[in-house]
Amino acid sequence: MLQKGTKAPDFEGFDENGNRVCLSDFKGKKLVLYFYPKDSTPGCTAEACDLRDNYHRFLSLGYEVLGVSRDSQASHRRFIEKQQLPFHLISDTDLTLLKAYEAWGIKKMYGKETEGTLRTTYVIDEEGVIVEAISKVNTKNHTQQLLGE
Repeated sequence: MLQKGTKAPDFEGFDENGNRVCLSDFKGKKLVLYFYPKDSTPGCTAEACDLRDNYHRFLSLGYEVLGVSRDSQASHRRFIEKQQLPFHLISDTDLTLLKAYEAWGIKKMYGKETEGTLRTTYVIDEEGVIVEAISKVNTKNHTQQLLGE
């Protein structure tokens, strides 16, 4: 996992509508960049909905929120619509962002090792530096983790 105090890797990806999204788009803003395994699964839905329910708090504190998974743009559109998410989701089908942010690797599920998305969240400051890195995400209370409540 990338460490606090390091420069966030630059990225370019495409959101649910096919629009290009880059780290530089967020210069001068704080960014919550969260990586999650799969649209519409219980843990990922809980995490997205917690961020959705607190989205205006994030905005009022100067944060933008952006999610990343391997799912397709069409899957992201359905997930956003179904859950009424107010933020964008990047489709990273080729694992470029997941690997750059060390959110892809070996994990244990049901006692078996498998390669996949490591649920990870980074808070990136206005200058593109990682100021928080969370690997043990509490999906139902992620906002509390992020805001230190």
